[in-house]
Amino acid sequence: MAPRTSLVTDGLLDTHRKALAINLDPRRYGTFAEIGAGQEVVRWFFRVGGAAGTIAKSISAYDMAVSDAIYGHTERYVARKRLQSMLDHEHELNLQRLRDARGDTTAFFAFSDTVSARNFAGTNDSHGWIGVKFQAHPRDQDSQIIIHVRMLDVENQLQQEALGIVGVNLLYGAFFLHHDPERLVESLIHNLSTDRIEIDMIEFSGIEFRSVDNRVMSLKLVQLGLSGAAMFGAHGQVLQPSEVLYRHPVLVERGSFRPVTRVNMDMLSSANDAFTKSLEGNDSPREVVQLLEITMRNLMASGEIDYRDFLARADMMAATGKIVLISDYFEYYRLAAYLRRYTNQRIGIAMGAGSLLELFDEKYYTHLDGGILESFGRLFKNDLRVYVYPLLEAATNTLTTVENLNVASDLRKLFGHLVDRGCIVQLENFDRTLLHIFSRDALKRIKAGDASWQDMVPPEIAEVIRKRGLFGYHAANEARATAARSAS
Repeated sequence: MAPRTSLVTDGLLDTHRKALAINLDPRRYGTFAEIGAGQEVVRWFFRVGGAAGTIAKSISAYDMAVSDAIYGHTERYVARKRLQSMLDHEHELNLQRLRDARGDTTAFFAFSDTVSARNFAGTNDSHGWIGVKFQAHPRDQDSQIIIHVRMLDVENQLQQEALGIVGVNLLYGAFFLHHDPERLVESLIHNLSTDRIEIDMIEFSGIEFRSVDNRVMSLKLVQLGLSGAAMFGAHGQVLQPSEVLYRHPVLVERGSFRPVTRVNMDMLSSANDAFTKSLEGNDSPREVVQLLEITMRNLMASGEIDYRDFLARADMMAATGKIVLISDYFEYYRLAAYLRRYTNQRIGIAMGAGSLLELFDEKYYTHLDGGILESFGRLFKNDLRVYVYPLLEAATNTLTTVENLNVASDLRKLFGHLVDRGCIVQLENFDRTLLHIFSRDALKRIKAGDASWQDMVPPEIAEVIRKRGLFGYHAANEARATAARSAS
C-alpha cells in the first residue's frame, strides 16, 4: 500500500517534515517508550499532526520500581541493557496484540530511549541510549539500530530539544534510508551540529543490515566528526567506551599495525607489567583495560580511507584479543582527555623511543597558547605515565632509550623533570631479540612473497593474514619465492 502523501525526498528535510512523513506513511505503527528527558521524541509526532496513524502507545516509566516491573530489574537505568529490554518488550507486545488484526499491511516498530539529561546542579554526565526495533516491511523479520549519544548543551531544555531531533532523525533513517546505512549515519545529526550532540556508538543488526559491518559504521562516525573515537571488541562487536572503561585503569598503545608485529605485542606486554606494578597499593584497582589505537591521521595517510585496509588491520588487532580504538586525537593530550571522561583511574601510554622524541617536537603545539608546556600540563595531569620501549639503531647496534634520547637542548630540563617525577618510564623487561622487527619491513616481505615475515608477527596474526589474504599475501607467490631462493 502506497503512503497517502509522500514527503520523502533526497533533500534535507527539517525535523517537522521528517516526523510528518512518518505520520503520513500508513505502514508505520508502533510504540514510543522514553525515560529520563521527557517524551521529547514522541512529542514531535503529536505536534505535527496525523499521530493517530503512527502511535499505538506512548509511555514514560520514570519511577525505577515501575520501570523494573515492566522491563525487569537492572543495576543501571541509563544503559544499553535497559534500552534493549525496553525495545524487546514493547516490540513484542505490538506483535502479540496487533499482528493478527493488521500485520499484512503494517510494519511495526518500537522506539525507546533512556537518558540522563543535565540535572539541576549540572553535576551529572549528560548522555543516553536511543534505539529502534522495526520491520522494514509488513510481516518482515526484525531489524534494529542502537546509538549512544552525549548531549553537549549546557541547558536541560536544549538537551531535550537535541534529543528529540536525534530521535526523529533515527526513526526517519530507519524507515526511509535503511537501504543506505552510510546516508543513514550522516542523517542522524541533520538540523543539529556536533557542538550539541556526539554519537560515539552505533550498531546495526537484523535482516535489513545483514551485510553491514558495524566497524565501518563506527569509523564513519569518527570520519564525519560525530564522535572523536570509536571502539570495538575482539569479535568485531561495537563497544561503548563508558561501559568498557568505567573505573578501570587504562593502558593504550598507538600504532599503524600494518601488520601487528611481535614488537607491538612485546611493547604492550612490557608496559602492562610495569603499569600493573605501579598500581599496587591502590584501593581495589580493577583489571587494566588494554587498548590498541589507530588514529584517523594514520588511516588517511594516503589522503583517503581505504576501508579494506582498515578492516584488515582491525581483523588482525582483534586476533590479539585486545580492544581496538579508532580515534581522531592525534595529540596525545587529547587522547588522554578523552579517556579521562570515562575513568578516574590511572592512564598509561606505551610508545617507542622514536615516538617519545616526536612528543617533544614543538611544531605539534603551535596552536596552543602555552605551547608544549600547556600540552604536557594537560597530558601528565592525574598521574598519567608514558612507558617507553627502546629503539634499536641497526647501523650501530645501540639502543635509544630514555637515558640517551636526543631531546632538543632547550627542552632537556623539562624532559629530565618528567623522568624524575616518574611521568616517563623506561621499560626494562623487553625482549631484545625482537627489536630488529618493524611493521614496514614485515609488510614488504608479505607483498614480496618472502616467508620470513611469519617470524616477525605472532602466530595468530600470521594465521589471519594467510587465511584472508591480507596485505597482498598470496600463498603461490610465497611458494615461488621460496623455490627461487632454494634454486639459487
